[in-house]
Amino acid sequence: MVKFYNTFTKKKEEFYPIEDKIVRMYTCGPTVYDFAHIGNFRAYVFEDLLHRFLEYIGYRVIRVMNITDVDDKTIKGAKKEGISLKEYTDRYIKYFLEDMDILRLKKPDFMPRATEHIKEMVQLIKKLLDKGYAYYKGNSIYFSISKFPNYGKLSGIDLSNVKIGARVDSDEYEKEDVRDFVLWKEAKEHEGVYWETEIGRGRPGWHIECSAMSMKYLGETFDIHTGGVDNIFPHHENEIAQSESATGKKFVNYWLHCAHLLVNGEKMSKSKGNFYTLRDLLSKNYNPVAIRYLLLSAHYRDPLNFTEKSLKQAENTVKNYNEFYQGLNICASEKNNPVIKQEIEKAKKSFIEGLSDDLNISFSLSSIFNFIKNINVFFSKGEFGKENVKEVKDFIEDIDRVLCIIEKKEESLPAEFLNLIRKREQARKNKDFVEADKIRDFLKQKGIILEDTPYGTRWKKIK
Repeated sequence: MVKFYNTFTKKKEEFYPIEDKIVRMYTCGPTVYDFAHIGNFRAYVFEDLLHRFLEYIGYRVIRVMNITDVDDKTIKGAKKEGISLKEYTDRYIKYFLEDMDILRLKKPDFMPRATEHIKEMVQLIKKLLDKGYAYYKGNSIYFSISKFPNYGKLSGIDLSNVKIGARVDSDEYEKEDVRDFVLWKEAKEHEGVYWETEIGRGRPGWHIECSAMSMKYLGETFDIHTGGVDNIFPHHENEIAQSESATGKKFVNYWLHCAHLLVNGEKMSKSKGNFYTLRDLLSKNYNPVAIRYLLLSAHYRDPLNFTEKSLKQAENTVKNYNEFYQGLNICASEKNNPVIKQEIEKAKKSFIEGLSDDLNISFSLSSIFNFIKNINVFFSKGEFGKENVKEVKDFIEDIDRVLCIIEKKEESLPAEFLNLIRKREQARKNKDFVEADKIRDFLKQKGIILEDTPYGTRWKKIK
């Protein structure tokens, strides 16, 4: 049974989708005014892990990730460069999709742009106006928080203490209540970005975008909504208020939020010099697979302290993991070991159990590393046959549908060279180091370098 910690109820709950074997999920996407930073990607990797695991255990996942391509920052960026909003945001959408590929993130089924869903937002705002949940002040439209009694249930915030926040609009018109949030912003001529609609000339507020797009693709009630903890208030709180007021139905059944990413124990900030985009790290020649591994290796609800030391450790882990995977065939003997199948079944069971418990990735990874340790014992005893190679490789490739960290760079070697490597392994076990060195030197002359690792002997060709 799969359990997730539901931010709304503040407890772990058994997961039951609305429709059997189908999960409808909305994941908050990027605001495309700049390159996404590693704090953003901490959330996107968590969402990717969730998506992949649900598919791994047999669900069909229908997932939406929005693209916020109209807000104060995108408009300001386009105006500063003297180009259209679309030209400006297209650039950063392209970069974001490239970064997704580099980190091996699955593409959602839908990646709707806010600017392409103005019609849906207008219709939703009209419903709120008709039902008395929204009102005009000047030519802007606001949601009246006092009309929604359940406001604050997601964040646990005391409504009486709600003030205007960084993303809560405070334009020139006085609102009925300082706690109310904007649904539709009056057009400002100096910005040059607005739409002529039946509710007036203007542009949408941030919160209405996600409600309109999620309901269009997933329905008025859907299974899972994710994001970072910074989205809980006011963004997700406002989504609930406007969506449920418009439809009279529960908006989302399970809310999952990932904790902040820290850099060297501090909040990431350009002024502190600890601000990294993915491309910053790639320019330092870090392995993107290691970056992915580091971002997914801590439980999503625990803060992740990102350091270059931890990234180097992740590189070593990924390197050793792949050396184990790629060197399996070298260690095979002629006799197969029936115990290997039992080891695989035990490891797979633990892997699934961990992720089924609110995505406890630490438990799942531990089960895999224990499995590798056990397999290496069989290697060292010569109790690992050619059929076992296929069994273990199939298992590692199977769980990689979730982890996505193996690098298939295998090259073939002639059988005579593989046999020599095996012969050398046996010589080392017999402490016949003269023979072992002799084989190593011979293979080096043939352009093959041997490396002795904790996971057995690995080889690579000299280029």
